[in-house]
Parts: sequence; structure tokens; C-alpha cells
Amino acid sequence: MLAPVESPLLRDLAYRRLRGAILTGALAPGDSLRIDELAGELALSRTPVREALARLRDEGLVEMRPRSGTRVSPLRLDEARQALDVISAMHELAVRSAVVRLQEQDLTRLADAAQRFEDAVKAGDHERAITADDEFHDVFVAVTGNGPLRETIVRFMPLLRRAEALRFGSLPGRRSITAHAHILAAARRGDTEAAVAATRLNWSSLAEQIEQSMINDREPGEP
Repeated sequence: MLAPVESPLLRDLAYRRLRGAILTGALAPGDSLRIDELAGELALSRTPVREALARLRDEGLVEMRPRSGTRVSPLRLDEARQALDVISAMHELAVRSAVVRLQEQDLTRLADAAQRFEDAVKAGDHERAITADDEFHDVFVAVTGNGPLRETIVRFMPLLRRAEALRFGSLPGRRSITAHAHILAAARRGDTEAAVAATRLNWSSLAEQIEQSMINDREPGEP
């Protein structure tokens, strides 16, 4: 007999639910992840849950060990810092490639996302702010049409968002509102170098948070 075909939609659903729980801390660092239990809670079969966990492992959010089982990965700030270096470089590359190719509808999307981000920050809505921030930067990524660039950002972004949610517990800084405005203004002028510089500055506040948090974690006398 042939095994039933699992719908990719179920796998994606399991992935989104589990990823969201990890990023918000509902599934905390070190929590054990048992496929049977998760499948029961999600009302899914084992296969989509297993595939979702494998994808989360590839993103660094889940650890699978032969004798220890599967668990939520510890929050490692050094990994978040390394991920930020990669993500910042990828977004700078996207902006450098996209600015001269932006159409009026792209500028409109940038302006809309920037406004939604500002509204969410002022309202204290972390989830909406993160979504709008991702949508703002994704305009440039989409215009490049560069698949590997997008895949790299998708691969490493969860490590950053998790650090924001679990360690810093705050909205993206209000400096990001200003940074978005500078990026948008430069994009409208077609000024690639100014847009790249503003993008670099946009990510620098998170870098400062990570670095300060790592300093605070060090034992007295530790370099």
C-alpha cells in the first residue's frame, strides 16, 4: 500500500506555529520537543511535525541529538551577532542592487510599510512592528530578484528576532523610524550610497544591543 501524501500546507502550518512559539518564548530555550506530543497539540500527524522540526533545526532554533532528543536551542548571543553581520550585509547588497531599479509602486510599498512600522512602534505593538519592518526591507530584496540573497536572510533572521523578543524585550528602537525615513528619501532620489549607509545605520542599533548584552553576561575579569 502507498503511504498517504501529507499536504505541504500542513507542514508549513506546523512550521509557522512552532516557529512562532519559539520566537515568542512560549517554547523556551531547552524545552523538550516530542513529536507525538506536538502532533497531538497541533492536531496533525507526525510527518508534518517532523518536517517542521527539521526546518527549524536548519534555522538554528531547534537541536536534535541522538541520545538527548530534540529541544529548543539555547539563546546564544554570539550566534545572533554573527547572524546580524550576515543579514546587515545582505540588506546592504539588496539596497545597492535595487535602488536604481525601483518603480513608483515599490516606493509606495516602502512608504506604506514605513508608516505601518511607525504606527506599531508608537502603539507598542511588537508583532506588528516586526512584520512592518520585514516588509519594508523586503521591498529591496524583492526588486533584486536574488533568490540566494533572500534565502540567506530567511535562514538567519529568526536568530535575531528571537534575541529581540527573549533578551531585549523591547520594540525596535525609534531610531529605526528615522532610519526608514532616510532610506526612503534616498531611494526616492535614486541615491544608492546614501540608501546603503542608512540601511547600515538601521541595523546598527541592534548590534549595539547585542554587544552590550554580551558584555553584561561576562564574568568579572573575563575579557
